[in-house]
Amino acid sequence: MEEQKKRTRRANGESAIYLGKDERWHARVPMGYKDDGTPYRRHLTRPTRKDLVDEVRRLEKQRDEGSARQPGKPWTVGKWLQHWVENIAQPVVSENTYDGYEVAVRVHLVPGIGKHRIDRLEPEHLESLYRRMQNNGSKASTAHQAHRTARTALGEAVRRGHALKNAAALAKPPRVEEEDTEVEPYSVEEVQRLLLEVNKRRNSARWMLALALGLRQGETLGLRWADVDLDNEYLKLRRNRLRPKYEHGCAEATPCGRKAGYCPHRVQVRRETKNTKSRAGRRAVPLPGPLVLMLRSHGEAQAREREAAGSLWIDSDYVFTKLTGGPLSPNTDYHDWKRLLDDAAVRDGRLHDARHTAGTVLMLLGVPDRVIDQIMGWEPGGAVRMRARYLHVPDHLLKEVARKIGAAIWGAPETASVDKDQDNGG
Repeated sequence: MEEQKKRTRRANGESAIYLGKDERWHARVPMGYKDDGTPYRRHLTRPTRKDLVDEVRRLEKQRDEGSARQPGKPWTVGKWLQHWVENIAQPVVSENTYDGYEVAVRVHLVPGIGKHRIDRLEPEHLESLYRRMQNNGSKASTAHQAHRTARTALGEAVRRGHALKNAAALAKPPRVEEEDTEVEPYSVEEVQRLLLEVNKRRNSARWMLALALGLRQGETLGLRWADVDLDNEYLKLRRNRLRPKYEHGCAEATPCGRKAGYCPHRVQVRRETKNTKSRAGRRAVPLPGPLVLMLRSHGEAQAREREAAGSLWIDSDYVFTKLTGGPLSPNTDYHDWKRLLDDAAVRDGRLHDARHTAGTVLMLLGVPDRVIDQIMGWEPGGAVRMRARYLHVPDHLLKEVARKIGAAIWGAPETASVDKDQDNGG
Protein backbone atom coordinates (compact mmCIF):
# COMPACT_ATOMS: atom_id res chain seq x y z
CA MET A 1 0.00 0.00 0.00
CA GLU A 2 2.84 2.39 0.83
CA GLU A 3 4.23 1.79 -2.63
CA GLN A 4 0.86 2.54 -4.21
CA LYS A 5 0.68 5.84 -2.37
CA LYS A 6 4.09 6.93 -3.53
CA ARG A 7 4.06 9.46 -6.35
CA THR A 8 6.44 9.09 -9.25
CA ARG A 9 7.75 11.83 -11.50
CA ARG A 10 5.90 11.89 -14.79
CA ALA A 11 6.95 13.15 -18.19
CA ASN A 12 5.43 16.45 -19.35
CA GLY A 13 1.90 15.82 -20.67
CA GLU A 14 1.36 12.58 -18.76
CA SER A 15 -1.45 12.18 -16.26
CA ALA A 16 -0.48 11.53 -12.63
CA ILE A 17 -2.49 8.84 -10.80
CA TYR A 18 -2.06 8.19 -7.07
CA LEU A 19 -3.84 6.98 -3.95
CA GLY A 20 -4.53 9.84 -1.56
CA LYS A 21 -4.63 10.02 2.21
CA ASP A 22 -8.42 9.88 2.00
CA GLU A 23 -8.07 6.34 0.60
CA ARG A 24 -9.49 7.49 -2.78
CA TRP A 25 -7.71 7.42 -6.09
CA HIS A 26 -6.75 10.80 -7.56
CA ALA A 27 -5.51 11.96 -10.95
CA ARG A 28 -4.08 15.18 -12.33
CA VAL A 29 -4.71 15.36 -16.09
CA PRO A 30 -2.79 18.00 -18.11
CA MET A 31 -5.33 19.79 -20.34
CA GLY A 32 -3.28 22.58 -21.89
CA TYR A 33 -2.67 26.13 -20.77
CA LYS A 34 -4.70 28.97 -19.30
CA ASP A 35 -4.98 32.41 -20.89
CA ASP A 36 -1.96 33.62 -18.90
CA GLY A 37 0.20 30.74 -20.17
CA THR A 38 0.29 28.68 -16.96
CA PRO A 39 -0.41 24.93 -17.19
CA TYR A 40 -3.98 23.83 -16.64
CA ARG A 41 -4.71 20.41 -15.07
CA ARG A 42 -8.01 18.76 -14.25
CA HIS A 43 -8.30 16.98 -10.89
CA LEU A 44 -10.30 13.75 -10.83
CA THR A 45 -11.07 11.38 -7.95
CA ARG A 46 -12.76 7.97 -7.85
CA PRO A 47 -13.06 5.20 -5.22
CA THR A 48 -11.25 2.59 -7.35
CA ARG A 49 -8.21 2.79 -9.59
CA LYS A 50 -10.05 1.13 -12.50
CA ASP A 51 -12.85 3.71 -12.46
CA LEU A 52 -10.28 6.50 -12.33
CA VAL A 53 -8.20 5.14 -15.21
CA ASP A 54 -11.32 4.87 -17.39
CA GLU A 55 -12.24 8.48 -16.62
CA VAL A 56 -8.68 9.70 -17.24
CA ARG A 57 -8.61 8.00 -20.64
CA ARG A 58 -11.97 9.54 -21.56
CA LEU A 59 -10.78 13.00 -20.58
CA GLU A 60 -7.45 12.59 -22.41
CA LYS A 61 -9.35 11.61 -25.54
CA GLN A 62 -11.50 14.76 -25.30
CA ARG A 63 -8.34 16.82 -24.80
CA ASP A 64 -6.61 15.30 -27.82
CA GLU A 65 -9.71 15.78 -29.99
CA GLY A 66 -10.05 19.39 -28.87
CA SER A 67 -13.56 18.84 -27.44
CA ALA A 68 -12.79 19.14 -23.71
CA ARG A 69 -14.19 22.02 -21.67
CA GLN A 70 -11.78 24.91 -21.41
CA PRO A 71 -10.36 26.13 -18.08
CA GLY A 72 -12.24 28.62 -16.00
CA LYS A 73 -15.88 29.02 -15.08
CA PRO A 74 -18.20 27.64 -17.80
CA TRP A 75 -19.98 30.23 -19.95
CA THR A 76 -23.67 30.81 -19.52
CA VAL A 77 -25.57 31.06 -22.79
CA GLY A 78 -26.36 34.71 -22.10
CA LYS A 79 -22.75 35.71 -21.39
CA TRP A 80 -21.50 33.85 -24.45
CA LEU A 81 -24.13 35.38 -26.78
CA GLN A 82 -23.31 38.89 -25.59
CA HIS A 83 -19.57 38.25 -25.98
CA TRP A 84 -20.06 36.67 -29.40
CA VAL A 85 -22.24 39.38 -30.90
CA GLU A 86 -20.07 42.29 -29.72
CA ASN A 87 -16.55 40.89 -29.99
CA ILE A 88 -16.69 38.12 -32.59
CA ALA A 89 -19.56 38.87 -34.98
CA GLN A 90 -19.60 42.68 -35.12
CA PRO A 91 -16.07 43.19 -36.52
CA VAL A 92 -16.60 40.79 -39.45
CA VAL A 93 -20.25 41.06 -40.57
CA SER A 94 -22.15 43.85 -42.30
CA GLU A 95 -24.03 46.46 -40.32
CA ASN A 96 -27.42 45.04 -41.29
CA THR A 97 -26.40 41.50 -40.35
CA TYR A 98 -25.07 42.72 -37.00
CA ASP A 99 -28.33 44.58 -36.30
CA GLY A 100 -30.30 41.37 -36.87
CA TYR A 101 -27.98 39.39 -34.59
CA GLU A 102 -28.03 42.05 -31.88
CA VAL A 103 -31.82 42.26 -31.74
CA ALA A 104 -32.21 38.47 -31.68
CA VAL A 105 -29.67 38.19 -28.84
CA ARG A 106 -30.91 41.09 -26.73
CA VAL A 107 -34.67 40.74 -27.19
CA HIS A 108 -35.19 36.99 -27.48
CA LEU A 109 -32.25 34.69 -26.78
CA VAL A 110 -30.73 36.18 -23.62
CA PRO A 111 -34.08 36.59 -21.81
CA GLY A 112 -35.28 33.19 -23.04
CA ILE A 113 -32.31 30.83 -22.56
CA GLY A 114 -29.53 33.03 -21.19
CA LYS A 115 -29.30 31.43 -17.73
CA HIS A 116 -28.44 27.96 -19.01
CA ARG A 117 -24.83 26.81 -18.95
CA ILE A 118 -23.62 26.66 -22.51
CA ASP A 119 -22.34 23.09 -22.14
CA ARG A 120 -25.71 21.96 -20.78
CA LEU A 121 -28.00 23.62 -23.31
CA GLU A 122 -30.31 21.14 -25.04
CA PRO A 123 -32.28 21.39 -28.32
CA GLU A 124 -35.51 21.18 -26.32
CA HIS A 125 -34.65 24.42 -24.52
CA LEU A 126 -34.52 26.24 -27.86
CA GLU A 127 -37.66 24.60 -29.23
CA SER A 128 -39.51 25.65 -26.08
CA LEU A 129 -38.27 29.22 -26.59
CA TYR A 130 -39.54 29.28 -30.19
CA ARG A 131 -42.99 28.13 -29.03
CA ARG A 132 -43.10 30.77 -26.30
CA MET A 133 -42.11 33.47 -28.78
CA GLN A 134 -44.93 32.54 -31.13
CA ASN A 135 -47.44 32.20 -28.28
CA ASN A 136 -46.48 35.73 -27.22
CA GLY A 137 -47.19 37.13 -30.68
CA SER A 138 -43.87 36.83 -32.54
CA LYS A 139 -44.05 35.74 -36.16
CA ALA A 140 -42.55 32.43 -37.21
CA SER A 141 -39.96 34.38 -39.23
CA THR A 142 -38.86 36.21 -36.05
CA ALA A 143 -38.42 32.91 -34.20
CA HIS A 144 -36.55 31.56 -37.23
CA GLN A 145 -34.18 34.55 -37.11
CA ALA A 146 -33.49 33.84 -33.44
CA HIS A 147 -32.80 30.21 -34.37
CA ARG A 148 -30.32 31.15 -37.11
CA THR A 149 -28.55 33.55 -34.75
CA ALA A 150 -28.29 30.90 -32.01
CA ARG A 151 -27.02 28.31 -34.49
CA THR A 152 -24.24 30.63 -35.67
CA ALA A 153 -23.23 31.75 -32.17
CA LEU A 154 -23.26 28.25 -30.68
CA GLY A 155 -21.37 26.88 -33.65
CA GLU A 156 -18.54 29.26 -32.78
CA ALA A 157 -18.71 28.13 -29.15
CA VAL A 158 -18.31 24.49 -30.22
CA ARG A 159 -15.41 25.41 -32.50
CA ARG A 160 -13.64 27.05 -29.56
CA GLY A 161 -14.29 24.16 -27.18
CA HIS A 162 -16.80 25.85 -24.88
CA ALA A 163 -19.48 23.26 -25.68
CA LEU A 164 -19.44 19.74 -27.08
CA LYS A 165 -22.50 20.13 -29.32
CA ASN A 166 -24.45 22.84 -31.08
CA ALA A 167 -27.92 22.58 -29.56
CA ALA A 168 -29.39 24.96 -32.15
CA ALA A 169 -28.13 22.79 -35.02
CA LEU A 170 -30.06 19.87 -33.49
CA ALA A 171 -33.22 21.85 -32.65
CA LYS A 172 -36.15 21.99 -35.08
CA PRO A 173 -36.84 25.61 -36.05
CA PRO A 174 -40.40 26.83 -36.63
CA ARG A 175 -41.69 26.45 -40.14
CA VAL A 176 -41.98 29.74 -41.98
CA GLU A 177 -45.10 29.61 -44.12
CA GLU A 178 -45.44 31.60 -47.30
CA GLU A 179 -47.48 34.75 -46.90
CA ASP A 180 -51.19 34.20 -47.38
CA THR A 181 -51.51 37.26 -49.57
CA GLU A 182 -49.73 36.85 -52.87
CA VAL A 183 -47.78 39.90 -54.01
CA GLU A 184 -49.60 41.47 -56.92
CA PRO A 185 -47.27 43.52 -59.11
CA TYR A 186 -48.48 46.84 -60.41
CA SER A 187 -50.07 46.70 -63.83
CA VAL A 188 -48.77 48.66 -66.80
CA GLU A 189 -51.73 51.04 -66.40
CA GLU A 190 -50.83 51.64 -62.73
CA VAL A 191 -47.18 52.25 -63.65
CA GLN A 192 -48.31 54.79 -66.24
CA ARG A 193 -50.42 56.59 -63.61
CA LEU A 194 -47.39 56.68 -61.33
CA LEU A 195 -45.29 58.00 -64.20
CA LEU A 196 -47.69 60.93 -64.68
CA GLU A 197 -47.41 61.75 -60.98
CA VAL A 198 -43.63 61.37 -60.58
CA ASN A 199 -43.07 63.85 -63.39
CA LYS A 200 -44.54 66.53 -61.10
CA ARG A 201 -41.97 66.12 -58.30
CA ARG A 202 -38.28 66.12 -57.47
CA ASN A 203 -36.13 63.05 -58.06
CA SER A 204 -38.72 61.62 -60.46
CA ALA A 205 -36.19 59.27 -62.08
CA ARG A 206 -35.62 57.65 -58.69
CA TRP A 207 -39.05 55.95 -58.83
CA MET A 208 -38.80 54.90 -62.45
CA LEU A 209 -35.49 53.12 -61.73
CA ALA A 210 -37.45 50.99 -59.27
CA LEU A 211 -40.53 50.40 -61.43
CA ALA A 212 -38.76 49.88 -64.75
CA LEU A 213 -35.51 48.18 -63.69
CA GLY A 214 -36.27 46.76 -60.25
CA LEU A 215 -33.43 48.52 -58.42
CA ARG A 216 -33.49 47.99 -54.66
CA GLN A 217 -33.88 51.01 -52.40
CA GLY A 218 -30.29 50.84 -51.14
CA GLU A 219 -28.93 50.51 -54.69
CA THR A 220 -30.88 53.53 -55.93
CA LEU A 221 -30.06 55.81 -52.99
CA GLY A 222 -26.39 54.75 -53.11
CA LEU A 223 -26.07 55.53 -56.83
CA ARG A 224 -23.45 58.17 -57.74
CA TRP A 225 -23.05 60.09 -60.98
CA ALA A 226 -19.68 58.39 -61.50
CA ASP A 227 -21.64 55.13 -61.90
CA VAL A 228 -23.98 56.51 -64.59
CA ASP A 229 -23.00 56.56 -68.30
CA LEU A 230 -25.81 58.34 -70.12
CA ASP A 231 -23.94 58.47 -73.43
CA ASN A 232 -23.74 54.67 -73.56
CA GLU A 233 -27.09 54.27 -71.78
CA TYR A 234 -26.21 52.12 -68.78
CA LEU A 235 -25.36 52.42 -65.11
CA LYS A 236 -23.17 50.39 -62.77
CA LEU A 237 -24.38 49.23 -59.38
CA ARG A 238 -21.61 48.68 -56.84
CA ARG A 239 -22.73 50.09 -53.47
CA ASN A 240 -25.76 50.26 -51.17
CA ARG A 241 -27.02 53.15 -49.06
CA LEU A 242 -27.25 52.12 -45.40
CA ARG A 243 -29.83 53.23 -42.90
CA PRO A 244 -28.33 55.93 -40.68
CA LYS A 245 -27.57 55.10 -37.06
CA TYR A 246 -26.99 57.81 -34.49
CA GLU A 247 -25.66 58.31 -30.97
CA HIS A 248 -26.28 61.22 -28.65
CA GLY A 249 -24.00 64.22 -29.12
CA CYS A 250 -25.34 66.16 -26.16
CA ALA A 251 -23.30 66.33 -22.98
CA GLU A 252 -24.05 63.83 -20.21
CA ALA A 253 -24.57 66.71 -17.79
CA THR A 254 -27.34 68.18 -20.00
CA PRO A 255 -29.03 65.28 -21.82
CA CYS A 256 -31.65 66.27 -24.38
CA GLY A 257 -34.08 63.58 -23.21
CA ARG A 258 -34.86 62.42 -26.74
CA LYS A 259 -33.99 59.30 -28.68
CA ALA A 260 -30.56 59.40 -30.26
CA GLY A 261 -32.00 59.91 -33.76
CA TYR A 262 -33.75 63.11 -32.63
CA CYS A 263 -30.92 64.54 -30.53
CA PRO A 264 -30.11 68.10 -31.71
CA HIS A 265 -26.40 67.26 -31.57
CA ARG A 266 -26.68 63.67 -32.83
CA VAL A 267 -23.61 61.95 -34.23
CA GLN A 268 -23.86 59.45 -37.07
CA VAL A 269 -21.96 56.28 -36.20
CA ARG A 270 -22.64 54.24 -39.32
CA ARG A 271 -21.05 54.78 -42.73
CA GLU A 272 -23.36 56.05 -45.47
CA THR A 273 -22.78 53.25 -47.97
CA LYS A 274 -21.16 49.85 -48.26
CA ASN A 275 -19.85 48.09 -51.32
CA THR A 276 -22.12 45.40 -52.74
CA LYS A 277 -20.70 42.12 -51.44
CA SER A 278 -21.98 39.69 -54.08
CA ARG A 279 -20.72 39.47 -57.65
CA ALA A 280 -24.29 39.40 -58.94
CA GLY A 281 -25.09 42.58 -57.02
CA ARG A 282 -22.20 44.40 -58.71
CA ARG A 283 -23.65 44.69 -62.17
CA ALA A 284 -24.24 46.86 -65.21
CA VAL A 285 -27.88 47.68 -66.00
CA PRO A 286 -29.07 49.00 -69.41
CA LEU A 287 -31.11 52.21 -69.40
CA PRO A 288 -34.22 52.58 -71.61
CA GLY A 289 -34.20 55.70 -73.76
CA PRO A 290 -36.97 57.52 -71.83
CA LEU A 291 -35.13 56.87 -68.56
CA VAL A 292 -31.92 58.32 -70.05
CA LEU A 293 -33.88 61.49 -70.85
CA MET A 294 -35.29 61.57 -67.31
CA LEU A 295 -31.81 61.27 -65.81
CA ARG A 296 -30.43 64.02 -68.06
CA SER A 297 -33.27 66.30 -67.00
CA HIS A 298 -32.69 65.31 -63.37
CA GLY A 299 -29.00 66.22 -63.63
CA GLU A 300 -29.88 69.66 -64.99
CA ALA A 301 -32.39 70.23 -62.17
CA GLN A 302 -29.78 69.18 -59.62
CA ALA A 303 -27.30 71.68 -61.07
CA ARG A 304 -29.86 74.45 -60.56
CA GLU A 305 -30.42 73.31 -56.97
CA ARG A 306 -26.65 73.38 -56.37
CA GLU A 307 -26.47 76.94 -57.62
CA ALA A 308 -29.43 78.00 -55.47
CA ALA A 309 -27.98 76.37 -52.33
CA GLY A 310 -24.61 78.07 -52.75
CA SER A 311 -22.27 77.42 -49.83
CA LEU A 312 -24.87 75.21 -48.13
CA TRP A 313 -24.55 72.58 -50.88
CA ILE A 314 -22.96 69.29 -49.78
CA ASP A 315 -21.02 67.93 -52.75
CA SER A 316 -21.55 64.18 -52.41
CA ASP A 317 -21.91 63.08 -56.08
CA TYR A 318 -25.10 61.19 -55.22
CA VAL A 319 -27.60 61.03 -58.09
CA PHE A 320 -30.56 61.53 -55.73
CA THR A 321 -30.11 64.06 -52.94
CA LYS A 322 -31.79 66.48 -50.59
CA LEU A 323 -32.21 70.10 -51.66
CA THR A 324 -28.80 70.85 -50.16
CA GLY A 325 -27.01 67.92 -51.77
CA GLY A 326 -26.80 65.49 -48.86
CA PRO A 327 -27.83 61.84 -49.31
CA LEU A 328 -31.49 60.91 -49.06
CA SER A 329 -32.61 59.09 -45.92
CA PRO A 330 -34.16 55.64 -46.56
CA ASN A 331 -36.93 56.51 -44.09
CA THR A 332 -37.79 59.74 -45.91
CA ASP A 333 -37.67 57.88 -49.20
CA TYR A 334 -40.17 55.32 -47.89
CA HIS A 335 -42.67 58.00 -46.87
CA ASP A 336 -42.23 59.75 -50.25
CA TRP A 337 -43.21 56.46 -51.91
CA LYS A 338 -46.39 56.24 -49.81
CA ARG A 339 -47.34 59.81 -50.76
CA LEU A 340 -46.66 59.04 -54.41
CA LEU A 341 -49.07 56.09 -54.37
CA ASP A 342 -51.73 58.21 -52.70
CA ASP A 343 -51.33 61.14 -55.08
CA ALA A 344 -51.44 58.83 -58.12
CA ALA A 345 -54.56 57.06 -56.77
CA VAL A 346 -52.73 53.72 -56.97
CA ARG A 347 -53.39 50.96 -54.42
CA ASP A 348 -51.07 50.79 -51.42
CA GLY A 349 -48.03 48.55 -51.59
CA ARG A 350 -44.51 48.09 -50.31
CA LEU A 351 -41.68 49.91 -52.01
CA HIS A 352 -40.19 46.46 -52.68
CA ASP A 353 -43.33 45.54 -54.69
CA ALA A 354 -42.00 47.77 -57.46
CA ARG A 355 -39.23 45.21 -57.84
CA HIS A 356 -41.82 42.49 -58.46
CA THR A 357 -43.38 44.76 -61.09
CA ALA A 358 -40.09 45.25 -62.92
CA GLY A 359 -39.28 41.54 -62.96
CA THR A 360 -42.72 40.65 -64.30
CA VAL A 361 -42.53 43.27 -67.06
CA LEU A 362 -39.14 41.88 -68.15
CA MET A 363 -40.66 38.40 -68.33
CA LEU A 364 -43.66 39.59 -70.37
CA LEU A 365 -41.31 41.31 -72.81
CA GLY A 366 -39.63 37.95 -73.44
CA VAL A 367 -36.27 38.99 -71.98
CA PRO A 368 -34.06 35.85 -71.57
CA ASP A 369 -33.75 34.51 -68.02
CA ARG A 370 -30.01 35.13 -67.91
CA VAL A 371 -30.50 38.80 -68.77
CA ILE A 372 -33.33 39.14 -66.21
CA ASP A 373 -31.01 37.65 -63.56
CA GLN A 374 -28.32 40.23 -64.34
CA ILE A 375 -30.68 43.20 -64.33
CA MET A 376 -32.29 42.09 -61.06
CA GLY A 377 -28.95 41.17 -59.46
CA TRP A 378 -29.69 37.51 -58.66
CA GLU A 379 -26.94 35.02 -57.90
CA PRO A 380 -26.76 32.11 -60.41
CA GLY A 381 -27.27 29.49 -57.70
CA GLY A 382 -30.50 31.04 -56.43
CA ALA A 383 -31.80 32.64 -59.61
CA VAL A 384 -34.44 29.97 -60.27
CA ARG A 385 -35.88 30.39 -56.79
CA MET A 386 -35.85 34.18 -57.09
CA ARG A 387 -37.60 34.09 -60.47
CA ALA A 388 -40.31 31.88 -58.97
CA ARG A 389 -40.75 34.40 -56.17
CA TYR A 390 -40.64 37.64 -58.15
CA LEU A 391 -42.02 36.88 -61.62
CA HIS A 392 -45.82 36.77 -61.68
CA VAL A 393 -47.90 35.41 -64.55
CA PRO A 394 -50.98 37.63 -65.11
CA ASP A 395 -54.42 36.01 -65.27
CA HIS A 396 -54.98 36.93 -68.91
CA LEU A 397 -51.89 34.94 -69.91
CA LEU A 398 -53.08 31.91 -67.95
CA LYS A 399 -56.47 32.11 -69.68
CA GLU A 400 -54.77 32.36 -73.06
CA VAL A 401 -52.74 29.21 -72.31
CA ALA A 402 -55.93 27.41 -71.20
CA ARG A 403 -57.62 28.26 -74.51
CA LYS A 404 -54.62 26.97 -76.45
CA ILE A 405 -54.66 23.69 -74.49
CA GLY A 406 -58.39 23.32 -75.22
CA ALA A 407 -57.82 23.84 -78.92
CA ALA A 408 -54.90 21.37 -79.05
CA ILE A 409 -56.55 18.53 -77.08
CA TRP A 410 -60.30 18.86 -77.63
CA GLY A 411 -60.29 20.86 -80.85
CA ALA A 412 -62.26 23.58 -79.09
CA PRO A 413 -62.07 27.05 -80.63
CA GLU A 414 -59.65 29.31 -78.75
CA THR A 415 -62.34 32.01 -78.56
CA ALA A 416 -64.92 29.73 -76.92
CA SER A 417 -64.58 31.18 -73.46
CA VAL A 418 -64.71 34.72 -74.83
CA ASP A 419 -67.89 33.97 -76.81
CA LYS A 420 -69.44 32.40 -73.70
CA ASP A 421 -68.70 35.54 -71.70
CA GLN A 422 -70.33 37.65 -74.36
CA ASP A 423 -73.42 35.40 -74.44
CA ASN A 424 -73.75 35.87 -70.68
CA GLY A 425 -73.56 39.61 -71.01
CA GLY A 426 -70.01 39.70 -69.62
